[in-house]
Amino acid sequence: MTSKRYPVVLVHGWKSGPEIWRELTKRLEKESIPYWNFSFTGMEESDPVTIALALKDYIRSARQRMDYYDYIDIICHSTGGFIVRYLLEVIDGELREEKVRFFVGIGPANNGSAMAELFNDPEHGPAILSSLAGLFVPKRYDPAEDAIVQGLRPKSRETSEILASGFRDDINYRVIVSSNNECNPGFFPPFNGKTWVYTKKGSWEMTFLGDGVVAHIDSFVQGAGVDVLPGDREQFISGPFLYCHILLPKNKEVIDRILEYLTDSKTQPQFFC
Repeated sequence: MTSKRYPVVLVHGWKSGPEIWRELTKRLEKESIPYWNFSFTGMEESDPVTIALALKDYIRSARQRMDYYDYIDIICHSTGGFIVRYLLEVIDGELREEKVRFFVGIGPANNGSAMAELFNDPEHGPAILSSLAGLFVPKRYDPAEDAIVQGLRPKSRETSEILASGFRDDINYRVIVSSNNECNPGFFPPFNGKTWVYTKKGSWEMTFLGDGVVAHIDSFVQGAGVDVLPGDREQFISGPFLYCHILLPKNKEVIDRILEYLTDSKTQPQFFC
């Protein structure tokens, strides 16, 4: 294992907060890995570009505070991955001022979010929002007024800019996702264990290849190293809901995998897209 410990930037997801990393930060502290826990909980009315710029300022301030200008690792969940990629590939894509060793996305919306599109779908949207109210979306929620969700739609300007920019060859990209291989409805009860998929033809399907909110097709992108969990079938059977999108940052298998990447740069993913 490598002895050097790089600072880790943590970026939470939509309607979440820095507290989602509580279990991970315990492990980081145990391994003497410094971390910077970015929060955009006060920026609910901002779009992904504005949040990405705020993240850039946050990292710059943290570097100045620590007088550290070497490589960092970035761990992000869901929408946080989208924001990080906009910073690294669109804002900083040509300058490459941000020195990043690993990008580790947990259930990231790398190709935009089918769920964001589903929220706005005139046919399916109302029923979906009703089924998720109080669980994944606020009650009396209007996606048309949510700049973050609008930016996450697969055909949004922000998504198009990320896809056009593509991965940077100076960063190691890793994607950690989960899959309902047991077809267990308890994995994500609102959708009977499945995940919605928005096809290239503009139609809707459901699949077990996802975490209830983000399907693999939304996360997988060429060049990224991928880990699909669970690796421990017995652990999944004892608590399938622990592998759904909302709880992935707290999942022990996810955290173990993250620490392997952070402490040993030679760690290989299960496969590359």
